[in-house]
Amino acid sequence: MTFSVHGLAVSRGIAIGRAVLVASSRADVAHYFVDPARVVEEITRARVARNAVAEEITRLQQELPPDAPHELAALLDVHLMLLQDEQLISGVKHWITERHYNAEWALATQYEIIARQFDDMEDEYLRERKADLEQVVERILRYMKGVASPVQPVGPAGAGRKLSQGLLLDDTMDVPLVLIAHDISPADMLQFKKSLFAGFATDVGGKTSHTAIVARSMDIPAVVGARSASQLIEQDDWVIIDGDAGVLIVDPSPIILAEYGFKQRQGELERERLNRLKHTPAVTIDGQRVELLANIEMPEDTVGAVNAGAVGVGLFRSEFLFMGRSGDLPDEEEQYQAYRKAVEGMHGLPVTIRTVDVGSDKPLDRIDKAQDSHLNPALGLRAIRWSLADPPMFLTQLRAILRAAAHGQVNLLVPMLAHGTEIRQTMAMIDHARATLDNKGTPYGPVRLGAMIEIPAAALSLKLFLKYFDFLSIGTNDLIQYTLAIDRADESVAHLYDPCHPAVLRLVADTIAECNAQGKGVSVCGEMAGDVSMTRLLLGLGLRSFSMHPSRILAVKQQILRADAGKLSVWAAQVLDAEDPAALINPASAPMPSPVPANA
Repeated sequence: MTFSVHGLAVSRGIAIGRAVLVASSRADVAHYFVDPARVVEEITRARVARNAVAEEITRLQQELPPDAPHELAALLDVHLMLLQDEQLISGVKHWITERHYNAEWALATQYEIIARQFDDMEDEYLRERKADLEQVVERILRYMKGVASPVQPVGPAGAGRKLSQGLLLDDTMDVPLVLIAHDISPADMLQFKKSLFAGFATDVGGKTSHTAIVARSMDIPAVVGARSASQLIEQDDWVIIDGDAGVLIVDPSPIILAEYGFKQRQGELERERLNRLKHTPAVTIDGQRVELLANIEMPEDTVGAVNAGAVGVGLFRSEFLFMGRSGDLPDEEEQYQAYRKAVEGMHGLPVTIRTVDVGSDKPLDRIDKAQDSHLNPALGLRAIRWSLADPPMFLTQLRAILRAAAHGQVNLLVPMLAHGTEIRQTMAMIDHARATLDNKGTPYGPVRLGAMIEIPAAALSLKLFLKYFDFLSIGTNDLIQYTLAIDRADESVAHLYDPCHPAVLRLVADTIAECNAQGKGVSVCGEMAGDVSMTRLLLGLGLRSFSMHPSRILAVKQQILRADAGKLSVWAAQVLDAEDPAALINPASAPMPSPVPANA
């Protein structure tokens, strides 16, 4: 029976496919199809891993001291029994044989199915055995992770498969897949950048949570904050993810499928039209040149930035090099090579590297527990606060960035500054990093220094900031969060997260105006920069540098080509004075230019 689940639209487009339910603790499990000829080999791999874990538990039983608690011996018996469970064994075999899932994926999928059965049990003791099953499955997965897989994915992460076409082809290898989870961490999201999934949905999250941001960076349809989606949707259900409306449609009828198939094709045609603007300079009708930069998470993302026509990288979120690591953080050489790769990937265009911004909704494994102890991690030890609290780590990153600057234009951007003392400490650390490289005779290059404006205190201290920095970058995501006291990752208050709030717009406008008055560079690198409904307003406020995900560049460029910046400045002043700015920020109210370029 068809039903729908509503959430928040965070990444546009339509995805149609079978649901793959993934628990957050198993989000990093490899997901790929195996060649039909290798199915038996993959089943064998799963069986070998299960037998190895069974042998390990049997050995533990034999080594138990005579005075060991009876409960421990009983627990090991339960784990052995679960390993021999026919439903688990046959289910894993089914997913490999019928769906051609790799062994890890098959095991995780079958676990989700059995776990739901445990949840429905009335007996409390039996319900609690779900935790034992999870431990057993995790043991098997850990074993398989340490053993090289003899089976390779069919093509590079599903390459060559047009997931947005051919709706209900029940040939297993051609069925599109959509990911459904309670939550997905940004680090786990990176695992899916090269995955098979055509779209995803989560129970929790907000429009500007970092999970949503990375979804947009993958340029796949996504819905977050869908509350109970992972409970209502079952493994292998057919699901439509409407990333435009923020709706999931489960078990759609043929009529609904046909309608959404048409929407998919319309979206593809629109993208083709926008692609014609790739080599067109971003200049308004009245001759104002606008800089369109790209936000990236990893060095290889520069390929997409260049292909989208970006004139540089306005934000390299370096923290993604630090995430998803169970061991040590990246050392200086690893970071240097990553930053160098990004610089060289932009072929002489500038690259702005933001120093590590972790904490809140972007935790590192090594500080997860410390973050959990804080009532509000968003107000705790994050971004520059964390960097200054760990000087060796910060100096390592600064040296790596300075070294990368020897290979091209590099800007160094510091997040979440609020105090003069923090600014001076940061400057001292940069000087220290340079002195260390000088002493070693290690070559490095010049960098322009910039600060993020994402705390109201910073936006109200612009003269202090511009005394020290060459440019400012407005991080609207956090600026909105901190100005309105709204947790941007909390779907229960997502409706209060308002980029058009008069206070937010005033802080943005004042920052742009002060930078322009002092001849200092200013850009917007938050989600507001890639929101086409805000392009005209930002132009009218005097912004001439936008940094966004590469997938948004052409749509924003289209708005710029159609805009008359002179007329927009008068209108923008009216918006700032309005009691309800959102009522004025729409295409109908913004002044329209005379002749629109034919290719725009």
